Amino acid sequence: MPIELSGPLLILGAGKMGGALAAGLLARGLKPEFVLIQDPDPPPESAELIRAHNLSCAASFSDLKTAPSVILAAVKPQVMDAVFPAAAKVAGPETLTLSIAAGRTIASFEQYLAEGSAVVRAMPNTPAAIGHGITVCCANAATRPEQRELTTALMSAVGDVAWVEDEALMNAVTAVSGSGPAYVFHLAECLADAGIAAGLEQDLAMQLARSTVAGAGALLAQSELSAEQLRQNVTSPGGTTAAALDELMEDFAMKRLFERAVAAAKARGEALAGKS
Repeated sequence: MPIELSGPLLILGAGKMGGALAAGLLARGLKPEFVLIQDPDPPPESAELIRAHNLSCAASFSDLKTAPSVILAAVKPQVMDAVFPAAAKVAGPETLTLSIAAGRTIASFEQYLAEGSAVVRAMPNTPAAIGHGITVCCANAATRPEQRELTTALMSAVGDVAWVEDEALMNAVTAVSGSGPAYVFHLAECLADAGIAAGLEQDLAMQLARSTVAGAGALLAQSELSAEQLRQNVTSPGGTTAAALDELMEDFAMKRLFERAVAAAKARGEALAGKS
């Protein structure tokens, strides 16, 4: 079902995530005339999207006559305070501010907006760039149910959507799903290195690792079975997979490693949030 807005969607930043969202929403039927891209120098992929759909793109929309339905804050977190205040001035009482800037708190946007403005903090991950991400959202008290529904509709353009009610959980979300793709990529690196150590040529080892990780992920996404059950299904007692898992699961080694990694990412997120 096409997404319909009563006013413009103002996208601050046309980088990978902002551009991916714009492309996904246009593919879902959002009319191009409702999309405004604020970026002084869009990257090539976004520039092509802007040309292909004849989107309005400018370094600033400070003279906007109609208040946006949504301001999508997609610039890098470190430049948000230089970009968002001007955008906040064109927000109306019904405008939803939707931030996908990692680590930026809801309060960091509320300070520039009128009291009672709706703000949603969202954390997508990098597979959103190809429409297979997951975004976790958290709304402030001023966000109405229909604005939460609109947020879900918008972020669904790049993958699955989930919600948390406690903003403090966003640091744990970031540690699991936001940073998680890097863990998976490193798993592919380690698997390839292990293949090389076992005698495989480098190119073949990496091909096997990439295809195995990608294929297993696709199977996990499509299956109704749990990750545990899928693991058990490919593990024959006394077989090669069981021998490998004995090493990975001994004394919960891999589980504890991931717990430490997620805890470290969560702690770093909390430290960065304290600076925003």
